[in-house]
Amino acid sequence: MNNEHTHVLLIEDNPGDADLVRLRLLEGDSAVNVSSVNRLADGLASMAKEPPSVVLLDLNLPDSHGADTFRKVLEKAPGIPVVILSGQDDEVLAMNALHQGVQDYLVKGDITSRHLGHAMRYAIERQALLRALEISRRQQLEFKNQFLSHVSHELRTPLTCIHQFVTILLDGLAGDINPEQRHHLGTVLNSVHQLRAMIHDLLEATRAESGKIRIEPRCITLGDLIQQATSMMAATAKEKHVGLEVGLDARIPFVYADPDRVLQVLINLIDNGIKFTPPDGSVLVKACLVDADPNMVYLSVADTGRGIGPEAKALIFERLYQDPNSVDDNRAGLGLGLFIAKELVELHGGRIWVASEVENGSTFSFTLPLYSLARLLFPVITYEGQLRNAIVLIKVELTPLSSPPRTNWKEVCAKALDTLRHCVYLDKDLVLPVMGKAETKETFFVAASTDLERAEIMMKRIREQLGPILKVSGVLQVSATAVSPPSAEDGRPLEELVQAVADQITETVRYELASKPNLENQTGKEVQSKTK
Repeated sequence: MNNEHTHVLLIEDNPGDADLVRLRLLEGDSAVNVSSVNRLADGLASMAKEPPSVVLLDLNLPDSHGADTFRKVLEKAPGIPVVILSGQDDEVLAMNALHQGVQDYLVKGDITSRHLGHAMRYAIERQALLRALEISRRQQLEFKNQFLSHVSHELRTPLTCIHQFVTILLDGLAGDINPEQRHHLGTVLNSVHQLRAMIHDLLEATRAESGKIRIEPRCITLGDLIQQATSMMAATAKEKHVGLEVGLDARIPFVYADPDRVLQVLINLIDNGIKFTPPDGSVLVKACLVDADPNMVYLSVADTGRGIGPEAKALIFERLYQDPNSVDDNRAGLGLGLFIAKELVELHGGRIWVASEVENGSTFSFTLPLYSLARLLFPVITYEGQLRNAIVLIKVELTPLSSPPRTNWKEVCAKALDTLRHCVYLDKDLVLPVMGKAETKETFFVAASTDLERAEIMMKRIREQLGPILKVSGVLQVSATAVSPPSAEDGRPLEELVQAVADQITETVRYELASKPNLENQTGKEVQSKTK
């Protein structure tokens, strides 16, 4: 450490040990400024107020014990070096902490001023080196991202030109072509499509690696999404004489996921299954619930293909990896599809894995979170251990002025949703996750802890703030429907009462989205307000 004062935060609940550490610090040659606390909560608050140069941390405190202690410190202040002060019986735990981000550890009974000074100095120097390496890594990653983005955009222009002129020739717009010429032009067109797909995958992988991939979770019906994926891949399967089947557990409720991204994962896995399955083989897409994991849905794509060896299984989800035993003349790509699929699944809070044996096919499985409206509603529609007396479901419908929309409709809807979230009270209202996959018309719902009369105030605020967003691109309709919460004398536990409200709201939303009734023809009892 240099001649400047080093701010040391000592988190130690034993007064004797704390005094000993202070004494050893004062005996050292370096100038130090020591702040001492005896609880982890106080230490975290002190770090937030004034980050120290180094933290000396006891593992067992009145409000935290063992590994959780240093994990909480690292989570709160990942850039601050931490030196563990351990007892003899904590030495194994302290060693494990070194592998999780702690810089060093000292056994309390063996602390000397020299050892303590060295440990702090090296901890600060190592942390500074790690920061410098991380900054360098980020700069290199940003340079690579900019380079790939620039190259991909430059490649898209000539690819588009090639595609257009090859299409003109194939359509006969430039004169008749013979069968051999048509075959060669078809080969060129396939190569253009493959190159486009490679560029897209390369950009996706780059965004994933730099943490720039975003998902937009919705409340979706998984069966519809699986059906869409298999329909899109049916022609490919038929061309190769591979059977494509679906097995869907009828008990699966709504799933909370980004439909476009889940479709991307499914198509990638189905496409791989078809490619590596010989004629007269089959690919089975399944979705089911597992009792041992009640909050997730399990999806799998199983094929009867050549299978994957043990070495390839360990690397199959790595960036740019391709199994050399699986590459053939029909295989075209950069080995990025499974890497991207893994990143997308993990962004949803799920996991992905493969089970396979050589010559016995492969099964790729992944999980997605189930949608639980009751869990989201509980803190909103309950107060002091009771269900609120009045609940209203507000519907906000956005319809583009033209079909197809002349503006970036998806961007307009995203901005409207973000604005809507600022129109509600966070402790009493909930903007429900968007239901389904919007094509043109977009519908949002708000569960509000109020009655129909007071809901008019919120609806007016929504119209005033969303109206300008849709001024030149769409029409806004706002309506409200009363929800009938169970009576306080019902006798059921509070959790069951909340679930009953959630079920009622779910059925109402499902009906609204499925039937799209004409609100003008509804009774005033159900629809309090409608405005354009």
